[in-house]
Amino acid sequence: MGFSIASYLRRLFSDIHIMHRENAVALTVVEMQELENIFALLLLGSFVGFPSPPTFLAVELLPYMEREFKILHRRAEDAGDMLAEMCGILGID
Repeated sequence: MGFSIASYLRRLFSDIHIMHRENAVALTVVEMQELENIFALLLLGSFVGFPSPPTFLAVELLPYMEREFKILHRRAEDAGDMLAEMCGILGID
């Protein structure tokens, strides 16, 4: 079984590529969750004191917001420290 520096480097760079891809996907998922949360908060902001959008617009979007309602409810139940979550994903101690 021959040892080749080229095959070792190829495997090393492949592993590094996979690691960076996983980190990028994790950050993208967290960002998507936050954007969904912001979208729901913009439409339902009157519950927390934000100016609400025009009523006709909010009413037209309500049928499409079933998933956002579930997300908003889940996020309210297990609301955590977003900064700590981002630092954990980035690997900052």
